[in-house]
Amino acid sequence: MKKYVEFRRDTRLVRRARELKTLQVMIRMYCRGQGHTKSGPICIECLQLYHYSARRLERCVFGDAKPTCGKCVVHCYAADMRERIRAVMRWAGPRMLLRHPILGIAHLIDEHRPVPRLPSKAVRPRGHKAATDTAREPPDLPGQNRNSGSVPG
Repeated sequence: MKKYVEFRRDTRLVRRARELKTLQVMIRMYCRGQGHTKSGPICIECLQLYHYSARRLERCVFGDAKPTCGKCVVHCYAADMRERIRAVMRWAGPRMLLRHPILGIAHLIDEHRPVPRLPSKAVRPRGHKAATDTAREPPDLPGQNRNSGSVPG
């Protein structure tokens, strides 16, 4: 007797993959439209922008609930890269509807999704310190002695 495994497609991952594909198409259109390359692979600067943007997309704090970058409350791009990707989107965005209508319409629909809240930080009990917090402790205040108190035996 054969056993069949139920297959379900994870639509969250499909959405991220589509966003990465949209990003790739927009950067390629921009590179060719600005005369960086005539055909074939994109130029080095545009390739670096693509790899940087792909890393930002992969490491987004919102995970699968990621909004479009234009509506995001967290700006994870460095200032110079943010300006470069804005220039790409400003140039390629209107042309997406003509050259890649499905990706363009899907991106427009994604822009109307609600923006999620930032993930809340875990609240630790008072006096509890993680091992990594020792480097970020504030300096001692005058009259404060951290070494006072009993040592557990």
